[in-house]
Amino acid sequence: MSVDSIVSIPAAALAGGVLIGLAAALFVIFTGRIAGISGILGGLIKPHRHDIGWRVAFIGGLIAAPIVYALLWSLPSIQVEANSFTIILAGLLVGFGSRYGSGCTSGHGVCGISRLSRRSIIATLVFMAVGFVVAW
Repeated sequence: MSVDSIVSIPAAALAGGVLIGLAAALFVIFTGRIAGISGILGGLIKPHRHDIGWRVAFIGGLIAAPIVYALLWSLPSIQVEANSFTIILAGLLVGFGSRYGSGCTSGHGVCGISRLSRRSIIATLVFMAVGFVVAW
């Protein structure tokens, strides 16, 4: 996979990380909920009536953000060098891992570590170790 060099600018990465951290912090402060995507999406599978609106808005924001960005600036070019079977298998494995690990990388890595959750720290170390091994 290749991404334009504009995405790899350290200042842009830092700004993105700060925005993600700020958004996660504000979300937990104002709602008392963790901004882990698998938990938010999972809550729509067996929804509680009072719980649907914010979940749909959150997912809608994730979908709308790149659309709005594309209207204002050009999106970086992304080239995925894998066949459809590999992409589908990878998606299923990520979904299984998120369910099995009681959360996704965003929930554990961003929100769990900031709350000093032992389970999240261990999960993130495992995510990173496996990612390093696979990439190597």
